[in-house]
Parts: sequence; C-alpha cells; structure tokens
Amino acid sequence: MQYSSLGHMLREVARQYPDRPALMLPSGKAFETLTYKQVWEYVQSFAASLSGMGLQKGDRLVILGENCSEWLYAHYAAQSLGLVTVPIYPTLPADQAQYIARDCGAKVALCASADHAAKLTSLEGLRVEQLREALPAGALDESVWNAVMDSADPTEVCIFIYTSGTTGQPKGAMLTHEAFLTVNKHAAPYLEFDEKTVLFDFLPLSHVFEQIATCLVWHGGGCIGMNKNLASMANDFQAIQPTAMAAVPRFLEAFMDRVIDTVKKQPPIRQKLFHLFLSQGVKKAQGGFAPLHGLLDGLVGAKIRERLGGRLTTVISGGAALPKHVAEFYLAVGVNILQGYGLTETTGGSCVNHRTRNKYWTVGEPIGVEMKIAEDGEILFRGPTVMKGYYNLPEATAEALDPDGWFHTGDIGEMEGKSLKITDRKKDILVLGNGKNVAPLPIENRIRESRFVSEVVVLGDGMDYCIALLLPNKEAVRAELGLAEDVLMASNDAVRALFKKELDKVNKQIAHFEMVKKFAVIDDVFTIDNGFLTPKLSIKRKVVKEKYADIIASLG
Repeated sequence: MQYSSLGHMLREVARQYPDRPALMLPSGKAFETLTYKQVWEYVQSFAASLSGMGLQKGDRLVILGENCSEWLYAHYAAQSLGLVTVPIYPTLPADQAQYIARDCGAKVALCASADHAAKLTSLEGLRVEQLREALPAGALDESVWNAVMDSADPTEVCIFIYTSGTTGQPKGAMLTHEAFLTVNKHAAPYLEFDEKTVLFDFLPLSHVFEQIATCLVWHGGGCIGMNKNLASMANDFQAIQPTAMAAVPRFLEAFMDRVIDTVKKQPPIRQKLFHLFLSQGVKKAQGGFAPLHGLLDGLVGAKIRERLGGRLTTVISGGAALPKHVAEFYLAVGVNILQGYGLTETTGGSCVNHRTRNKYWTVGEPIGVEMKIAEDGEILFRGPTVMKGYYNLPEATAEALDPDGWFHTGDIGEMEGKSLKITDRKKDILVLGNGKNVAPLPIENRIRESRFVSEVVVLGDGMDYCIALLLPNKEAVRAELGLAEDVLMASNDAVRALFKKELDKVNKQIAHFEMVKKFAVIDDVFTIDNGFLTPKLSIKRKVVKEKYADIIASLG
C-alpha cells in the first residue's frame, strides 16, 4: 500500500494487523506486550492531548528523553497531526538543548523526567510537559483526524534532526515523510524485515539510525522490544528474544570482547574448540569448505547466540566503520551482520548490504537513492531520502546541496562492483565508535582558552571517547610550576596534573560524549615550515595523526 505519511502508515498497519504484537515494554521484572490496536489507541490519546494544547499542522514538538513507549506514541501522534518532531539527545547540556528548542521554534516540549524538563523551563514561549505522566486531556474529532492523514503530502517535512557542524553549531536537517517511507520500501527486502521481526531497541530514538530501524519494523508489521536500560541488557535479551537489532560497531565489539575474555578463562581444550569454531564459521560465511562447522556450532555457536536471546539472525551495523574481524566473529556465530551507511541528512539509510550477498567489508549497495562519486572521490547522494535542507540556514544548505540536488557527504569512497567502500573522511567531524558525532573545533576552542595551552588537537574517530594532543605554552607552564628550562613537559607528572585540571574544567561545560577522557602532552611546536600548519595556520590533522600515530594508539 502507498502511504502518505508516517501516521498514515501506522494507522493502516494497525487496521490490518490489530491483534499482532507491536511493542514489548519492561514492566517490573517482566515484559508486557501490546498489540497494534493498543498502540494505536495510545497514539490517538496523545494526538488528542497535543491537539488540545493548540498545536497545528507544521508546529514543532520537542521530545527530550530516553527511549520509552511514550516517546513513540508522542512521535507518531505528531506525525498523524502533521506536526514536526524535534528530538533532543537526553545527554545534551541545558545550553545545547535550549539552543535546539529555540532554533526550531518549538511550541511544546515533552520531557521524560524532571531533570530533562529543567533544561528547558527557562525558555519563554515554550510549554514544557512531562512525557511519562498523564498529559492534559484534549478532544479529537476522529473523522477530521483521519482526513488529515488521508490527505497528507508525503513531501512535507516530518522531523528536524539536529546534527553537529564543523563549527559545532547544531543544524536541523529537515526530513520528509517520503524520506522515511522510501527507506522502508527499499531496505525491507534487503533486511527481510516483516511480521516475524522482533527488534531489540536500545539505541537512542533521538538518532536517525534508531528512528529508521523502528520505523522499518512497524512498516513491516513486526514488533519492537524496548530495552529497559544498559544494566539490564543481558536479561532483556532473554526476555525479548529478538530476531534483529540495529547497533554501532563499538557495542558489537564490546560483546565480542566479553565472549573472548570468558573463553580465555576456559580449559585449553575448550579454547581450541572455540578458535576452531570461529575459523570454520568464517570459512562457511565466505562460502568455503567448513566440514566441522555444524558440529562445532552446536557446542559453541548456539551458546553464544543464547546470550543474545537465542533467535537473533540479523544485525544492522551503522554509525561508524565496522572492523572486519568484528563482522567475521558474528558471521561465524551465525548472525548475519549487515553494514550500512547514511547520514542524518540522508535519513540514515543510503546504502546497506543485502542478506544474501553480504560484502561485509563494504557498506553495501545504494537503496532508494541516486549515488555518484565526484572527481575528488567524494560520495554524493540525490533523491527523496535527502533532506530538504538545514532549517533556517540557507548558506549551510547551499554548501551541502548543490544546484542539481546532490548532497555532498564529505566522505570519500569507491565502488566494489555494486557496493560502496568508504575510504576516507573529507570533513573534520569525528565519528566515535558508538556512532556519536563530535565537532572538535568548539572543544578545541574551549581548551585553548587555558593560558597553559599553546595548541590542541582533539581526535576520536572510531574510538570510545575523545582524546587530545596538547602543546603547552611552555613559558606559562614553567612560571606556574617553577620548572627549569630543560624539563621535558611530555613526561612530567606536575605538567600532566596541571593539564588534567584544565581539561576537567572544559569537560564540565560540554556533553558527556564530547568529553576528553585521555590526553598526551607534546613537546613539539606546530609551524608552517615543519609541515603541521597550512598557510592559513590551520592544523593539518592528517599530518598530526601520522606523526603521533603511536601516541594516539596508546590513548585509544
């Protein structure tokens, strides 16, 4: 069926499969299952409340909080009314949350806790309500409501998702109903998401990756199982027994490392069986001869899968590059790990591997979008999944979208057959191992405010956290600590303690995922002559990463 909006999509799926499981929610020590009929009744109730608050088509609704059923109800209620959802990461500090709410012109904010609400209550003209408490009652003319959904224009904007720019100022990418519906249409056959799919939901709904994953599941009539929290993941896997999951590489690698650490404590014979199982599993996944795989899978593989609920068959990996050895671990275990690629500006799903032709070292094939490689190697996308632009930022929009409608990703790539390989990054934006985007410049600028810092480079691509290479203002440091001229600062404990104190001050001013967790002091000086600076005195990050590769590796 052709859907006109996300609200229309969920309504029609609920009508077609009213008694099918749609949502599994933590309830005490157990889980409660809601049908599509029940979910849609909650959505209708939220729609009545939002309508009663005076929200009208095109108005912006902020949702600030961790994943919960009410998050989804509010979002799809907004979509059914023609509102624009504006998610805000629950971990953002108050000033950044306020910037987004103010920039988008939101009239109402639904917050999942009092702490979240406190970040926004000082904003004039913004109504702040508790998402998980009873919202004010409102009347809803059901016939009018349905008519709004029936007549919705799929090319209208449905959500602003804010993403960091090179200057650190968040930009609201405007995505349409059509963008999500197009990804649904083209990704579903690649992933085989249907009515039997049970998704383990744990990535933040404020991120485009989980937005599209949950949308895909409900588009196909499947069920979303909501993880209670990180501490309960092991138990939640057993309760939900998912068949699919969207995850970032760092999470996948962490689980793999825990399995390997457990194996290291086993007797030598079991360790040999484990490594033999992995080698046989990789051969099988690559189409090779693996005669012992079936036997070893029962002894080893089944036990590993049991830790993930016993039914997990598909993992979509995105948000950062998937290491080859991590992919091979899951393939050996019998979990089809499908790497994909996309940006917030392209609705998260521009490429993905097909379940039966999985080139796991690539990000897969383009889906529902035109793609080309520019002369300089930059990856460009065009089509219905590409954003309309950045809200209220015409210059930034013009920089990202050329006159022919091509979105410039800032990533460098090449084709391997029909599949895309990412080979480099053109932009300075850091992508951490957990998929979080970090703009290094504003962090560096804050650090440079210290009189003891001459220069700083913040790094973190593929790492669990941000790190910093610090060049001291040697004169100021010597004066502060009473050091002699010939003291090497890189290895001096007093210097390190001084810089840690300075970084602690900065870390209190930024989001948790932006914090600099480790650092190194560098005794060198960056100049144009030694190749570290451009004629404009910009730092050549590639040169820095090459020169200090060993130090960087030791901090990661």
